[in-house]
This record gives sequence, C-alpha cells and structure tokens, in this order.
Amino acid sequence: MTTVAERPDVARAEGPRAARSRSDRMGIYLLLLPSLLPIVVLSVFPLLRGIYLGFTDARAGRNVEVSFTGLANYRELLGDELFWNSFKIGLLWAVGVTVLQFVLALGLALLLNQQLRFRGAARVLAVVPWAMPPVVVGILWKLVYHPDAGLLNEFFHRVGADGLRTNWLGDFSTALPAVIIVGVWAGMPQTTVVLLAGLQGVPRELHEAAAVDGAGTWHRFRNVTLPALAPVIVAITSLDFIWNFNSFGLVYVLTAGGPGGKTMLPMLFAYEEAFRYGNYGYAAALGNAMVLIIVALLAVYLRRRLREAN
Repeated sequence: MTTVAERPDVARAEGPRAARSRSDRMGIYLLLLPSLLPIVVLSVFPLLRGIYLGFTDARAGRNVEVSFTGLANYRELLGDELFWNSFKIGLLWAVGVTVLQFVLALGLALLLNQQLRFRGAARVLAVVPWAMPPVVVGILWKLVYHPDAGLLNEFFHRVGADGLRTNWLGDFSTALPAVIIVGVWAGMPQTTVVLLAGLQGVPRELHEAAAVDGAGTWHRFRNVTLPALAPVIVAITSLDFIWNFNSFGLVYVLTAGGPGGKTMLPMLFAYEEAFRYGNYGYAAALGNAMVLIIVALLAVYLRRRLREAN
C-alpha cells in the first residue's frame, strides 16, 4: 500500500499547487505594502518613538545627549499639580462636550428622521460644522465671543441686556463653558449622523406593535428606540469621549489654554512642555500616561454600558 507522499503523480500535483499558494501570498503582501508602509512610517513608528522618549530625558536642541531615565518622568508626573489640574479640566471638557453632544444630537437625529418637508436640505445643513476645519471654527467663534465687536455681546447690547456682556474667553468663570459650547457645536454633526443611521435601522414593525399595545410616544422611545440604539450609543459616545479628551486645535485657537490655565487641556499642557519649554521626554511621558488613563476610563465605561445593555 503506497502513501500519498510515495505517489509520484500526487507529489507532482502538490508541488506546483504549493508554489502557487506561496506566490499568491507574496502577491497579496506586495499589494498591501503601499498602504501598510505609510501606516508604519506615520503612525506605528512615531507611537513607538513616543513611548521610548517617555523613559528618557530628551530635550530640544541639536546634538543634545539623550539618556535613559526609567520611570523618573512618571514619578515627576505624579507630583505635578499643573498636570493634575489640566487633567481635571480635560475631564470636565470631555464629559461636558460628550454629554451635550449626545443629548442634542439625539434630539436632532429624531427630528431629521421624521417625514419633514425639505428634510434632505436640513440633513445637509446639519453636517456643515463637521466639514469645517477646527482652526476655522475657532477663528469664527473668536469673532462671535469678541468682547468689543463680537456678535454675542452686540446682541445683548441690542436687546438692552448690557449687564450680560462680558469677555467670554478672557473671564475665569466663562472661558471653559464658552469653549465647551464651541466643542459641542463643532462635534455634534458626526454624532447626529451616526445616531440617524441607527434610527433608520430600527424596524418600524416594533413601533407599530408598541402603538397597537397602547404605548405612547415616550414609552415607545424609551422601550423600543433606546434599546435598539444601545450598541450605537456605546460606540459613538466612546469615540466622542476619546476625540474630545484629545482635543487640541480648537481650544488652542480659542484660548491657547488661558486665561490663567482655566482651559489648559492635557494635550495643550503636553504641547507647552514639548514645544515651549523643550522637555520632549517629559511631554512624551504625559502622552503615555494619558493613553493609559483613557484606556482605563473607557474600560470601566464600556463594561458598565455593555452590562446594562445585556
């Protein structure tokens, strides 16, 4: 009795087949290479380089010797009150913007999901802020908040409410709320689009069955719409939180972290340490720590939401 390996015809057939399989795999790798190379060069390598710099004393300057310092940057970070203050401000900013974005975007998505006249035009207008770069949004809202010639203060003057006029971005008590409003306005369209797509995926039969059973609008929303949207809500709120916590350009254009550090988000603090004071190693450690903190917060949040969904 001969085995497959001893049969010459089978061996001759498997040889070319194996060669073709290896050739196909090589062809796939070569096709993927043009797309993988930019990812490695522009994303993976900078990430690994940043992690490494967090364990060094790297500073700005030419021919500056870099030495490995281990956890020295992280020990300094634990006692840095400025960092922890920026972290608290970042949490207020990220949670405030994310919650307001979700609430307003859900209301807008419910409205745009109705059979309204000019619904297509309304949907297009709803995503206009999303198409604008953060720098442009920041410049436009700086004009709105301008203490002397801004549209907001001019409106209060026209309606006889001069007592409400203030330097919105320069006052300690109004700077962060004013910036949060801009963040909500700029980021709400993407949340609206995602929630609108989720609403269109909810079967109408469920609403019709609930209506037949006597459920009102609120009960149908709470017992039919929200449970069906739960996976979408978890996904978009998680992504919004990450995007908002890592915000830089919008707040930098509006306030650059001022006044007096009242809008100094963690990413702004890391930017100042790196490019104003030249502490590259410490700034990289800040970034590494923020990644770990965000992952921990998201893990707790996702675990809780998924448990509630189940």
